[in-house]
Amino acid sequence: MFRFIVRRLLQMVLTFFGATFVVYALMFAVQDDPLQALVGERPLTVSQRAALTERYHLDEGFLKQYWYYVKGLLTGDLGTSLTGRKISDMLADAWPVTLRLAVLAIIMAATVAIAAGVISGIRRGSIFDNATLFGTLVVLAMPIVVLAPLAQLIFGIKLGWFPPTAGKDATLYELLLPAAVLGSLVVATELRVTRASVAENLRADYVRTARAKGLARSRVIGVHVLRNSLIPVITLIGVDIGVLMSGAIVTEKVFNIPGVGFNLFRGIRTEDGPLVVGFVSFLVIVFLVVNLLVDLLYAVLDPRIRYE
Repeated sequence: MFRFIVRRLLQMVLTFFGATFVVYALMFAVQDDPLQALVGERPLTVSQRAALTERYHLDEGFLKQYWYYVKGLLTGDLGTSLTGRKISDMLADAWPVTLRLAVLAIIMAATVAIAAGVISGIRRGSIFDNATLFGTLVVLAMPIVVLAPLAQLIFGIKLGWFPPTAGKDATLYELLLPAAVLGSLVVATELRVTRASVAENLRADYVRTARAKGLARSRVIGVHVLRNSLIPVITLIGVDIGVLMSGAIVTEKVFNIPGVGFNLFRGIRTEDGPLVVGFVSFLVIVFLVVNLLVDLLYAVLDPRIRYE
């Protein structure tokens, strides 16, 4: 186990720097005039442009800019946004907002997916199973850029069931609609994986043995089938956290939630390279740590799994 953790930590370091390098390169490639994009149509004096260019090393090559970023990162400094704010301070304000939204979204998605997936797996070919599969196809075919404003229009503006927007200090009720929209990104996949896993385990030898011993059907499904079926689902949920973080860019923008995604959207629009790279670096760390924890949970869910 110890060697496995050390090996994974080394892989995480390489993945982290590889991901930040790619993001930094993409931001560097698409930059036209980030200083003018920041101030909009207002004029920027020559002295102001020169000072900002020197401050953010915009007059130097890509590799030197990336080196300055890595050097600051190794000392715990995420840098400064083109707006003058410390990126660490902006992240401290935005992260709790996105965390609340993502946790609520993953809870809603996992609850619906596991419950419906288990029922569909047990009753394969039933009306409920066919209706569930059709519903997941509809959700998978609808991108978040369409679903988010559509849900806001129907449930927030037309019907008035939920507030159409949510601020920084939004209540649980105000976050229900954006969380449901965000959770729709992963609920269909999680449901299908749960259904397939339950159906496969129901045909396993250990289930037939348990039934032959006279165990109740509820105990066979609740204790044996469900525990083994949750292994791939929990793996998928760990990966889905990264999906929810990226999907939050659209969701938070539509519902005016000032979280990580909202700030990333603004940073991309204004060509604020330090802001985008700093926030993406943090999301990469979260994604890698969560996936490491998911791998370690394997041994808890299935004692047969051992890491060397």
